[in-house]
Amino acid sequence: MVARRIRIDGETWTVSIAGRFTVYERDEFPLVFERRDGSGKAERRVSRFSPRGSRSRGPALAELTDAELTAFFRQSQPDWTSPELGYAGS
Repeated sequence: MVARRIRIDGETWTVSIAGRFTVYERDEFPLVFERRDGSGKAERRVSRFSPRGSRSRGPALAELTDAELTAFFRQSQPDWTSPELGYAGS
């Protein structure tokens, strides 16, 4: 799994691309933001993006700037509202 780390509002989040795709597999990817608190409990959020350059997961994620990742985080939804994560809360 390809992942990146980013700081948002003083918290460190790991960003990866989820394994579940839409029928437009290379046109749109789900981004998963995850952070763990001191007890190890995870908070996960999901957003979607359409790559502008590479249509492969790793390179598409690497092409995003920190500012773009932060913008996707700001429009993300909690894991329990996300079909990409099976509507399963952490």
